[in-house]
Amino acid sequence: MQSRSNSHATILLAHGSSDPNWVKPFEQLAGQIRENLDQSGRVELAYMELAEPSLEHQVAALSDDGMTHIDVLPLFFAAGRHLRKDVPLQLEALQRQHLVKLTLHPPVGLEPEVATAISNVVVRKLVGDR
Repeated sequence: MQSRSNSHATILLAHGSSDPNWVKPFEQLAGQIRENLDQSGRVELAYMELAEPSLEHQVAALSDDGMTHIDVLPLFFAAGRHLRKDVPLQLEALQRQHLVKLTLHPPVGLEPEVATAISNVVVRKLVGDR
């Protein structure tokens, strides 16, 4: 993703859960990302299901705020059925409804540095447990 204009935003998309203990780390992550961006872009958090705000709500709110292009960045480990089928269909409908350009990006879990970070944590835990 490149530099942002005033009409460009990003939605961090998580799966969702009714358990507030599951939601809290995603809210903290979104806050950290906003702090690191230093006001250079609008970033919102949305959930596919079982938690609020929903993807539909965030697209509508951003569209109402004048955003014309919204990147959707899944906070998923891999691209399962939701990201291959459900989310693209949902984004097509939302794009028509709100007249915004929605771009679905690959899940962050497919980035090489994520696999490296997870591997490092697992190795540290395994070595530390011996």
